Order: sequence, then structure tokens, then C-alpha cells
Amino acid sequence: MLMNLRLATLADLDLLRYWDEKPHVVASDPNDDWNWGIELSRTPDWREQLIAEIDNRPIGFIQIIDPAHEESHYWGDVAADLRAIDIWIGEETDLGKGYGTQMMKQAIRRCFADPTVSAILIDPLASNIRAQRFYERLGFQYSDRRWFGADDCFVYRLNRADWDDIPE
Repeated sequence: MLMNLRLATLADLDLLRYWDEKPHVVASDPNDDWNWGIELSRTPDWREQLIAEIDNRPIGFIQIIDPAHEESHYWGDVAADLRAIDIWIGEETDLGKGYGTQMMKQAIRRCFADPTVSAILIDPLASNIRAQRFYERLGFQYSDRRWFGADDCFVYRLNRADWDDIPE
């Protein structure tokens, strides 16, 4: 089964709003307002918003940002050679099938395709043990605990030097 990542567009607005209200998505990201109607119409050079598809069926969402240039400065003052990833699977029935792993592997490769990127950051909720174990299996290492607004998160980091490009 071949997974494709394509740019999210305004045509995905209803789907993303729908997924954004799914209980498992809310549980992993309870306090963010993605402003889909606005953000899908913007294409800043520091961000990619992607839809993961299998056989042309959308199954998930990935956002890759350059946290040093992201407008809200969510990550604070960070080095210019980093990327940060947000990811979720849209439907509960698509959880536990390996799709998230495929999505993350493609996103990691996409980030490290830029030779200037030294590491990737992620920030699962401190309470989301399942997500933490998922990222650890992909090679991410715990860095620190931080509050991002109202969210108590663990920050994980994958350094290029520690990354093994594992084939699909």
C-alpha cells in the first residue's frame, strides 16, 4: 500500500475541520485552534501542511515547520537548523495500522532532505504515553518538559546524527 503526502488545500477544509473535532485528535491537541479557513489559504515559506493519502483516500495530516521562522514563535528562541512536526490520523478506524509510522518516516526524510536541518522536534502531551512511545520507536529522544500555553508537553528531538534512514 503506497502512501502519498500532498499539500493540503482549501479543498481539504471540511475534512480537516471534521478530523479536528474527532475525540482522539482533540485528546492529543486539546487547546489549539488551527484556523483552517485562514491557514489553508496561506503558504508561508516556513511551513508545509500535508495530507497523507493511501490509494487517494485521505487518512491523516502532517504539518512541518521551521520553528525559528514560524510567526507565533510557539517554540521560543530556537536554532535556525531545526524542524518541528505535528501529525495525526483522521479516523479512529485508521489507528494502529502503521499509517502514522509511514507518515512520520516520510516527514522525517522530507525534513532531512535539506542538508542544513540538524534535528526535528515534536511535543506530545506529557499525559500521552502512547504518542511518546511511538516517537521513541522512531528514534526520537526525550529532551525536556515544557508548557506550551495550557499544554503540558514533553519535547522530543531526533538528531540527524542519530537517524537511520530505514526503508519503507
